[in-house]
Amino acid sequence: MSNQIELRHLQSFLVLAKELHFRKAAEKLFMSQSGLSKQIQQLENQLGVVLLERDRRNVRLTKSGIYLKEQVFFLEGFLNQTFNHLKNIDAGLEGEIKLGFVGSAMQEVIPKLIKKCNAAYPDIHFSLDEMSNQAQIAAIQRYEIDLGFVRLNSVPVDIALQPIQQEHFALVVPKGNAIQTDNFKNLQQFEEASFILFSSDYSSNYYNNIMSIFTDAGFTPKVSHKSIHANTIFRLVESGLGVAIVPLSLTLGASLAIDIEIIELVNIPQRAILSIAWKKDRYYPVLDKLLNFL
Repeated sequence: MSNQIELRHLQSFLVLAKELHFRKAAEKLFMSQSGLSKQIQQLENQLGVVLLERDRRNVRLTKSGIYLKEQVFFLEGFLNQTFNHLKNIDAGLEGEIKLGFVGSAMQEVIPKLIKKCNAAYPDIHFSLDEMSNQAQIAAIQRYEIDLGFVRLNSVPVDIALQPIQQEHFALVVPKGNAIQTDNFKNLQQFEEASFILFSSDYSSNYYNNIMSIFTDAGFTPKVSHKSIHANTIFRLVESGLGVAIVPLSLTLGASLAIDIEIIELVNIPQRAILSIAWKKDRYYPVLDKLLNFL
C-alpha cells in the first residue's frame, strides 16, 4: 500500500461502501460531499483501480470495491479490538478475551474455564456473547471475538478448530410421558412422535448428525418445530408439542426448572462434539494463555 494512503481514506471508503450514497456517507463522516469525493478519488488514484461506479442517481461498488470493502471491514475489526486491548493493558489489566459460544457450552465448560483462568490470571477479563455457530465463525474472521465454542466439523482455512468435549445425546420428553428412562429401549419407541429439533441454521453438520441417529433407528422423524434456542425447544417439549434430541450437557438443570424428563442415549454411536475455534494468524498472547487451559 502506498504511504500516501491514510486510515481516513479507508474509513471514508468503508462508510461510503456501506451507504452507497455520498450525502449520507458525508453526513456520517461529518465532512462535505466534495471532501469525501476527493478522498475516494485519491484512494482510487493511489491504488490504481476503480472502486465505485457512479452517476447522478446511483453509486455501485465494482468487483475491486467489493473486495476492498470486505478487507477494510476485517481491518477495522482488528484495529478496534487491538485498541481495546491496549486500553485494558494501560489500565493495568492483562487483557480482555471475547468469547462466543453455543448455549450448551455455558452449562459446564465455560464456567469451569473462567474459574480456573481467574485463579491463575486474575487480570484477564472476559466478555461473553451467545451466538450461533456460523455467527461465531464470521465474528472470529472479523476480529469481533477471540474464541468461539462451536459444534462444527469443518471451518474456513483461516480458522483453527480443536475438539475439547465429546458427550452423549439426550432425549427430552414431557414430564409424565409414558416412556421414561426405566422403560426406554430404543428410539423406535418414538417413531410416531413429533420431534422438535435445532434448525439446520444452528449448524448443518450438527443437524446432519442428528438425522443420522434417526437413519440408524430406521425411520424418518416427524419434525413439528425447529429452533436455534434451547429454551424454546424445552418449553415446546414441556407443552406436549413433541420430544427433542439435544446434547446431554444442555439439559443440566433444565429438568429442575421446567416439567421435562431426560433420557440419556448411551447406546448410539453418535456423539455431540464441542470444539473451540480461533483465527490462526492472530497474535494475542492472552489468548494463548487461555488456550493452555483447554
